[in-house]
Amino acid sequence: MRYFISLILLFILSVSGLSAQSIQLLQNGKDTSLRGLSVVDDSVVWVSGSKGWTAVSKDGGKNWDWKQLKGYENLDFRDIEGFSESKAIMVSAGTPAVILLTIDGGQSWKEVYRNESVDIFLDGMDFWDADRGIIYGDPIKGQMVLLETSDGGMSWQNISAQNKIPLINGEASFAASGTNIRTGKGGKVWIATGGLQSRLFRSNDYGLNWETTELPIIQGKNSTGPFSIAFYKNKAGVAAGGDFLSDTSRMNNLVLSKNGGRAWMKPQNTLFGYRSAIEYLSKNELIATGPKGTDLSADGGKTWIKLSDQGFHTVRKAKSGDLVLLTGGNGRIAIYQD
Repeated sequence: MRYFISLILLFILSVSGLSAQSIQLLQNGKDTSLRGLSVVDDSVVWVSGSKGWTAVSKDGGKNWDWKQLKGYENLDFRDIEGFSESKAIMVSAGTPAVILLTIDGGQSWKEVYRNESVDIFLDGMDFWDADRGIIYGDPIKGQMVLLETSDGGMSWQNISAQNKIPLINGEASFAASGTNIRTGKGGKVWIATGGLQSRLFRSNDYGLNWETTELPIIQGKNSTGPFSIAFYKNKAGVAAGGDFLSDTSRMNNLVLSKNGGRAWMKPQNTLFGYRSAIEYLSKNELIATGPKGTDLSADGGKTWIKLSDQGFHTVRKAKSGDLVLLTGGNGRIAIYQD
């Protein structure tokens, strides 16, 4: 009995310790759905979204310089990578597939890639460093689309043939938050697929060779699977998602790894619904968000509490710093305060 009471007290204390954490809305009301988010540091942030909208902040999200790019009003830029207050790269989802680059703080953008194929659909992007980056997309004729740059995004090469593992019919990915692809030190890269089959694709050599592991997360329908993955120092990993057509369901929507994605296990309790983005805040702290709410874990993803009913598309922590922002529909941008 004493042990049981102690467990209850520990639970109450852990919840109380998280009660000070909150989400504060910074921006709202812009006619765009923001799925692209890159927090460079505690000052510089880039966002991108539907209807050709993009913005940059130089003061940690307090003020924004918004641009709706002429000629791209019909495109949905679902991922963006910021490098500084001057340079960023963003990629569109759907046809045509377009990659744009700015080196003047978003005042002008250069088109560095275009693909008019009716089958093209790019899902996400990540970079190893200032020069080397990778983009992936839904399969064409069973082959995952892969693009790579080695000159900081000025040019992109199709390296799809390097991944010789075919995808089954109905296995693709989700461009929900730009976080179903992650890069790591030493040339590591992870890509999650979902739909009728869910797998994790892994490469240790900048995408030259690939291997896969089955992801034991909900799957079997076009609306199910992992929508976001994250890794901490190439070892601890999480894959989050669910069924976006049943976004309050908690059924099998999270799996954890201890060895860089080679094996996966279930948490003790799981996320409070479908979640489209998950992010490590530290070795043990994680945040996950989706349309119906935002959740926190303080033990590496084993257990979760619901932080807020406010839902967003994506959440990212500063690549250098502590700033954590979230973005969603209707041009919403929010800050997570610890």
